[in-house]
Amino acid sequence: MTRDLDTTAETPAAPTATTTPARRTGWRRITMIAAIAGPGLVAANAGNDAAGIATYASAGSQFTYGTLFFMVLVTIALVMVQEMAVRLGAHTGKGLGALIREQFSLRLTGLAVFCLLLANTGLVVSEFAGIGAAFELLGVPKWAVIPPAAILLWSLVLFGSYRWAERIFLIMSLAFFAYPIAMILGHPHWGEVSKHLVVPHVEPSKDFILLAVALIGTTVSPYMQFYAAAGVVDRGAKPEDYRLIRLDAVTGAVFACIISLTIIIATASAIGGTGPLDSAAQAAEALKPVAGQNAELLFALGLIGASALAGAVVPLSASYAIGEAAGVERSVSRSFRDAPLFLGLFTAQIVLGAVVAMTPVDVIQLLIGTQVLQGLISPVVLVYLLVLTNRRSVLGAAANGPRYRIAATAVVVGVAAMSTILLVQTVLGWFGLA
Repeated sequence: MTRDLDTTAETPAAPTATTTPARRTGWRRITMIAAIAGPGLVAANAGNDAAGIATYASAGSQFTYGTLFFMVLVTIALVMVQEMAVRLGAHTGKGLGALIREQFSLRLTGLAVFCLLLANTGLVVSEFAGIGAAFELLGVPKWAVIPPAAILLWSLVLFGSYRWAERIFLIMSLAFFAYPIAMILGHPHWGEVSKHLVVPHVEPSKDFILLAVALIGTTVSPYMQFYAAAGVVDRGAKPEDYRLIRLDAVTGAVFACIISLTIIIATASAIGGTGPLDSAAQAAEALKPVAGQNAELLFALGLIGASALAGAVVPLSASYAIGEAAGVERSVSRSFRDAPLFLGLFTAQIVLGAVVAMTPVDVIQLLIGTQVLQGLISPVVLVYLLVLTNRRSVLGAAANGPRYRIAATAVVVGVAAMSTILLVQTVLGWFGLA
């Protein structure tokens, strides 16, 4: 999803004779590696955004190590889901939105578009709220920061180099590498950590189920599947490049979840058992073993980078997916006249996200709430993904095999079951029955 890449595949030039085919093949492989490596890493860092950090930190502060085994299951789910998404992109040359439009009815396509827009709009709000919260840690009011940040992100995508901005945001978000160090220096109870990584732990409380669904939503976010498939297509990948693409997707997913686990453990060892988080400053407490009194500064820098990265990636992923579903021009290299729907949707999401984020809301509850919404919508998007990857008419020999189909179905059913339990508990709560 970079400025120099369009969604229209170019016809490859006819092969020419050469006296050094091996050397050219080698350079071609190196070029392809440079082009493909990235979607998994970007999705991983964008996933560990403001809402993700708040959700993982809240899991550690509320339930200490109680959600670790659940996160192991979520990691397996994310690996499978991202692999299916990039397989679709590599073998069909089409994004998830385009495939849904071709394979499903107009109503079902509309449902997928609605779910993605609903989930992504809430997520964009949370990204700007995260930027505001980060600067508030530095003593700068959010109203002085969020509008300029929105204008900057919008300008970078429309007029600047998104690829350059992406690298800057990735570098800033590397501050969250401090969490693995904080986890070690925080001296967690390693016996308890090991136990909860392999032994299931479930609490029959609404708070636990709510947080579990939020963990699903922030880790297996619907936009990530659309982004993964679109990123592969935009980079001109072919079926023969699938091994490299799969490696990038799986590595990125595992990396994201390892960071997530260290955030939970670091927070649990620092403020575990204190209950839900009330502020971003509390989430920064876990970094004190590393940064001491500078913990809030380190946390703020990482939060700014991760939120800005996701603040650009999330609305772009929705615009690409909806552009694909509508069959219209979609590219950041186009003008408003050439791609009005694509760039108009991107602009609208940025404006709405920034405006809502400036309202006097509880930032932590907003961040976690958006992830709960993501968790409720995830099963819908995953059903589309599962059906598409099961169809041989779409993927041919690359379609899900019998064992993979069973495992993927179990993932979708599990995510749907968690969402259903939360919905039932919520409805019963309205009538004072839960």
